[in-house]
Amino acid sequence: MTRFLFVLGSSFLVLYLCAAHAVEEVFRPQAGKFPPPEKALSYRGELVFVDHPNRRGSIRVQASGMFFRNDPHPFAMLPYGIVRYHGAPADLRDIPLGTVLHVRAFLPPDPKISAVPVLPVNNKEKDADHNRGAGIAPAENHVLLLEDEPSHYQREGLVWKLKEVDLKNNEGMIAASCEAKAGGDGKATEEKLTFDAATCIWRGRERLGIADLIAEGTWPASGRKSLDGQAVLLGITGRPTPDGIFTRFHISDIWLDEMATQRAAQIQTELHKTFIRSRWMPAWVDAVEYGKFGRATVTATLFGGMDAALYADFQKNGQVLVNASENTLKHAGGQYGPAHMASKGPILDVIKAPGDIPLGSSGIQIRFETDLVIEGIRPTRVVRIRPEGWPEVQVPREEYLGDGSNAEDRFPTPAIFPKY
Repeated sequence: MTRFLFVLGSSFLVLYLCAAHAVEEVFRPQAGKFPPPEKALSYRGELVFVDHPNRRGSIRVQASGMFFRNDPHPFAMLPYGIVRYHGAPADLRDIPLGTVLHVRAFLPPDPKISAVPVLPVNNKEKDADHNRGAGIAPAENHVLLLEDEPSHYQREGLVWKLKEVDLKNNEGMIAASCEAKAGGDGKATEEKLTFDAATCIWRGRERLGIADLIAEGTWPASGRKSLDGQAVLLGITGRPTPDGIFTRFHISDIWLDEMATQRAAQIQTELHKTFIRSRWMPAWVDAVEYGKFGRATVTATLFGGMDAALYADFQKNGQVLVNASENTLKHAGGQYGPAHMASKGPILDVIKAPGDIPLGSSGIQIRFETDLVIEGIRPTRVVRIRPEGWPEVQVPREEYLGDGSNAEDRFPTPAIFPKY
């Protein structure tokens, strides 16, 4: 009997330890810490909805089944989450609906204030039905990195190699494979993608159409032609397809050479620089050293993914304005403009971290002094910072919180999303 109880007790202990281990494996990002990308879930899908003021939207996630049947899946950007479009920094508002995006995401850091529905942690394993497959609604819906096809391929050192074009009436199909830029092993899977007269061809500083390639004899007016593995970057979108093909993507853009890709990145970079200078640099507070009569010395880490020119504007002895923000990066209390309640003071130091910088961080800390520290400037809290020289503008109503940093003051509320 004693032996039986010992064995039974041992079995319960093993089950308890296994359960405890399973709980430990559930990872959520913590406030004030940039999460390791290797713990993120990666997936791919089509952007079908954007709520850019709240840095959230919905993606139709690609799985093994019929892509067109998959419900749009809500996602939210982490406050330090990075968006990249055309190989350059971007905001959600820059990305056209239908763009195919690559996602690296985590479970909600704090489910109580999640801007999108919170799902069971094992939701990625659930099979929606035999037509759609598993993985179309992962609980990992808080995004660290969101990037379009060209951005993803450039970062991974990949290219599309065009094998053959089949064309009729300025539209048709391209057979292509994804391979390493340095040279593939010849085992890449070939994929067929559609194109039409609206597909943009970028060559150097030129923007061409399908008709231009036909006119110069590069592509045939009708029929097939080998493209000999020409290395390009492709912009990919979702598009309804005929002939009972349930998952076939469409080519929105083709970048034929390095000059074309660099030019696309330069244009997008300038757009994003202008946007950040009008909305202020996002950061979080690392430490606050309180003095007397509202004085404080604050250390903050600037978020990553921006152009170097923006970080260069933070100089020692320069003046900054710092306003509280919500995790969606909305300014707090912005009825009279973000500068109305912001703390102001000189930058005492700009510190650049050595070594590898975690994704989401710039690796740049600033220490500034202020004689009026506001409520939102506390360790781990998100803030927005404007160095002198950036324009002082009013932000639209949907981009600020009406009452301090109340997470419920969102336009619209999370109720817009389906109930799971």
